[in-house]
Amino acid sequence: MHALAMAVSANLPVILWGAPGTGKTSSVLALGEHLGLPVEVVVGSVREPSDFAGLPVVRDGGTWFAPPRWAERLAAAGQGILFLDELTTAPPAVQAAMLRVVLERVVGDLALPDGVRIVAAANPPALAADGWDLSAPLANRLVHLDWSISAASVADGFMGGFAVPDLAGVGAPTAAEVGAARALVGAFLRVRPSLVLAVPEDSGRAWPSPRTWELAATALACTSSRPGEWLERVRAELVVGAVGEAAGFELLSWVRDLDLPDPETLLSDPAAPLPERVDRLHAVLGSVVAHVRADGGGESWQRAWSLVARVARRTPDVAAGAARSLASRRPDGAPLPPAMLELAPILRAAGLMP
Repeated sequence: MHALAMAVSANLPVILWGAPGTGKTSSVLALGEHLGLPVEVVVGSVREPSDFAGLPVVRDGGTWFAPPRWAERLAAAGQGILFLDELTTAPPAVQAAMLRVVLERVVGDLALPDGVRIVAAANPPALAADGWDLSAPLANRLVHLDWSISAASVADGFMGGFAVPDLAGVGAPTAAEVGAARALVGAFLRVRPSLVLAVPEDSGRAWPSPRTWELAATALACTSSRPGEWLERVRAELVVGAVGEAAGFELLSWVRDLDLPDPETLLSDPAAPLPERVDRLHAVLGSVVAHVRADGGGESWQRAWSLVARVARRTPDVAAGAARSLASRRPDGAPLPPAMLELAPILRAAGLMP
């Protein structure tokens, strides 16, 4: 339940896998009530493709794909949870129509507000009435969470009520946190390029792709500085749910062993020690660039060039990516620092300096 709450708060599209009758729907309704979000339950098994692609009607001399009422209610509210229930009982044609809803938040010709979260639930095909496997394109758009219950939690719920996790301190990640997490994922994929895309034979669950690595980065970002003893478990659930067990646990292990210095410390101390390992250098520079972008100030942008120049003296290939990113995001009015002269060959090669 903590992982579901974190995913909803971070606006990650998520799917809950569990046996029938285990409280998936009631938990989502309770979470929506706790967060003050309206919940629209859409059961896939009783829907047609037009319920997601829109029903064509003639309006003002043209064709308009009219959205269903549930989509109009969410759009009017400006936020909420779209709960797609019984996903594996939806036939392939309906699953295909759901793709644009999950990825682009568009229903017919209506764009859902950014505040609308996507949550789905499914029974394993063996337990679903007339069930289908989840299509690979739809599976690759969701974070997959296993929904399990314990006898103790059910007993406690009947006696004292079913509790919603304490969400104090939980919310959408900041731009700096997202940028730093993306830098970590990018540095990891430099070390393990074979994991950028690894489609399994059975692709109805999570697997690595550029899209799901983006989900994994958001999962890392939203668990990077949040309180709670459950944090490590939730981080693992979300990352593994995005890219699968093998790739997810490898990323988590790699991140745990990095022990990166704080970006502000590196920018403030010109003599701060730098990592020896190339993958750690990539991660360090990526986190510094993300910090500078979130800061937006000319002073931090200039200080970052001194750090990049230090790295370039030893490993110019590592410094190249950070130099390109910094050069393309120069704050208005920021003077060019002397350290940029050391990187002139790199910037010319990238087409960023005449």
